[in-house]
Amino acid sequence: MKVAVLQGGVGHEREVSLQSGRCVAEALRQGGMEVVESDITPDDMAVLDRSDIDVFFVALHGEFGEDGRLQQVLEDRGLIYTGCGPEASRLAFDKIASKNRFAEAGVAVAPTVEVAGRTPRAEIEAQLKDLGERFVVKPVRQGSSVGVYIVDGPAKAAACAVDVCAQFGDGMVEPFVRGREITVGVVGRKTLPIIEIRSRTGFYDYQAKYIDERTEYLFDTIADAELTERIGRDAMACFDALGCRDFARVDFILADDGVPYALEINTIPGFTTHSLLPKAAAKTGVSMSRLCVGIVEASFYRKPVQQNVRTVDSDSICF
Repeated sequence: MKVAVLQGGVGHEREVSLQSGRCVAEALRQGGMEVVESDITPDDMAVLDRSDIDVFFVALHGEFGEDGRLQQVLEDRGLIYTGCGPEASRLAFDKIASKNRFAEAGVAVAPTVEVAGRTPRAEIEAQLKDLGERFVVKPVRQGSSVGVYIVDGPAKAAACAVDVCAQFGDGMVEPFVRGREITVGVVGRKTLPIIEIRSRTGFYDYQAKYIDERTEYLFDTIADAELTERIGRDAMACFDALGCRDFARVDFILADDGVPYALEINTIPGFTTHSLLPKAAAKTGVSMSRLCVGIVEASFYRKPVQQNVRTVDSDSICF
């Protein structure tokens, strides 16, 4: 099987995507697959014209790669590719749209104030007055904690939201939920072990995710079996609420009162040495190579590619 690993792209997460792409390519080669690496952009998609590629592994994070645009191009061309389809990708990339779907599915989410580019600062501040004294300000459509700030007071949060909108477009403000940051990977129809993330600064930002070697990724830190089961169910509910497929990662804050609040879902989570989906898979005995090969196989066999070839459940491929 010949796989093209699509990486790079044009967004703020380009460098992370290049790292993920290199790691995926190496894992696939270790699994015996022939691999082509392609730094793809909207202006250069020549690799998609190659007739010798069996599966395209999408390893682009953020803009163009994770927002559904590239998936729509692949879909329109009838190509076989990994991960979520265009609509699920678009919904997941929009933090407000995805949170609305999570809430409809019965998953707890924090209240949100949406901020458009021209929303007056005073109006934002007025909406925040009853939501607490500490806030998280973030772009609606970004990943890897790009443009995320934790600030104190409605006035500072409103000013920060205006700045975020000026830089990234639409923004959002949520009350800061005190608790533990956890994440749950989903592969096929299975949830992976919960990982608790502990950064040295208390804020899991870009530095903590990709650079700081002191960030801790811990398993088995939740002793309550019922709570663990609930978090797994909520992760799968988020996955299904958006119509995701193959793999994803759902991020939560486990509040001090024991309520897991869903933050977002990553339809193309990282595949770097710091990344959480491979760490969680390894905890179950699935190597990086087997994980990536399994994802490719799940995509290839999701629908018939020639006569008399049956579809295969992705769950049976990966594990």
